Amino acid sequence: MSLTVESLKAQEEACVLPAFDSNVAWELGNIIRTNCQQKGVRPAVVYIAHANSSQLLFFATSGPGTLPDNMHWVKRKEAVVLRWGTSSLCMRVRMEQPFKHVNVQESLKDKFEMADPSVYACHGGGFPVRVKNVEGVVGVIVVSGLKQEDDHAVIVEGIQKYLQAVSKGD
Repeated sequence: MSLTVESLKAQEEACVLPAFDSNVAWELGNIIRTNCQQKGVRPAVVYIAHANSSQLLFFATSGPGTLPDNMHWVKRKEAVVLRWGTSSLCMRVRMEQPFKHVNVQESLKDKFEMADPSVYACHGGGFPVRVKNVEGVVGVIVVSGLKQEDDHAVIVEGIQKYLQAVSKGD
């Protein structure tokens, strides 16, 4: 799939959940953790939280070897999703599109007049949780540890798998 703002927004629109609570977060988290184990040779962190309070609903690693730095990335990707209401990969592509090979952090600083853009990480792996007929982002899913495109992909694939199971009544 070509990474464009339009294609990434279409993914987000296709990944709207019928409901979201701690049970859904548990199911999604386990699916995503399994996806990480199958896709990556490096360990990853899977993090799911409510958007309004950052209440942690799911946290796991895909295997041994994660580092404290992974949580630094998690919080920075989460900050992107919460501020702009879109995936951190979509935000990266949005910041890169007008220019090729641009420094995304510098673009953030200039475009949004930030003193310190380091609180944000426009790298794949942060994804908004939306619920049908509910306005806004209700939660955040973050994966950190794989390549940024894979961090993003394991989340999208996990949500798609969850939605297929829900539609079948599993």
